[in-house]
Amino acid sequence: MSNSHLFLLFFFLHIYLSFSLDCNAADRKALLNIKAELGNPPELSAWLPATNCCTWSNVYCTDTGRIYNIYLISLNVSTTIPPSLGDLPELETIQLQAMPGLYGTIPPSFSRLAKLQLLFLTNTSVSGVIPDFLSRTNLSALDLSYNKFSGLIPLSLSKLPNLRFLDLSGNSLTGTIPPGLLHGTFQFLYLDHNKLSGEIPQDYENGDLDTIDLSHNRLTGDPSFLFGITKPTTKIDLSWNQLEFDLTRVVFPHNLEYLDLSHNRIKGKVPKSLQDVKLRFLNLSYNELCGEIPNRRFMVHYQADSYIHNKCLCGTPLPPCKS
Repeated sequence: MSNSHLFLLFFFLHIYLSFSLDCNAADRKALLNIKAELGNPPELSAWLPATNCCTWSNVYCTDTGRIYNIYLISLNVSTTIPPSLGDLPELETIQLQAMPGLYGTIPPSFSRLAKLQLLFLTNTSVSGVIPDFLSRTNLSALDLSYNKFSGLIPLSLSKLPNLRFLDLSGNSLTGTIPPGLLHGTFQFLYLDHNKLSGEIPQDYENGDLDTIDLSHNRLTGDPSFLFGITKPTTKIDLSWNQLEFDLTRVVFPHNLEYLDLSHNRIKGKVPKSLQDVKLRFLNLSYNELCGEIPNRRFMVHYQADSYIHNKCLCGTPLPPCKS
């Protein structure tokens, strides 16, 4: 038999084994418990005891038959998060999304998921505090947006050495923003639409932030350290807070695409440095800015909505300045 025929034989044998490999018995038992804890929703009707759980919907298996990904989206349920999720030790990804009937708290069994990298728990009625035991996982992305969480953002999240994506938006979180929540490169921080107060920690000056959205909170102080020509940031949204600083000499990242500083207490002038930044969105409205708006290069693209309701801004696209 030629080498090419041997290669094809082993290739098809590998595919056959991948499809015929049965899942781990303990994982199958855990999945059946999860189904029962969810109230046996019809979307999981194919989860049957005598079948290979690697072929079931809403899960993925490793090549050794272990469940490493489970995604449960838009199920019509009225129950708590299944505690048996903690009985799947090889889990790397959990998605529990768009289930308003899902309530209660994050179960302590999640603390056993040492390999968990991605947790997406969004658009549910899950409430309570964000638990400290999530720091025992290996999360690189944590999305708990648009739930009913309250209390403080736990400082323990900063102990996750690989966390680069954090979205806690759309909850009722209070207190201050802890320092050092994100690590590594290409970071995303979404804490918008909460009740956070205090100043933005200075250590975010040195992070590799691609996106920061802290809008619709009660933040105070001077966040100008977030800006700088060499920063990698592409989106900054600090709107609807109580921030106070002088915008006149601020220099913005050259890669910035989205800037919303509206509804604050920002003083000074519209900085000339904005002329060199090609933004697709700019909003400086509802502040205390004054003086003539720079009108060269990329500034010609912004309409009056970007500047309205300031103290005394003038010039295109607003009415001309008085002599």
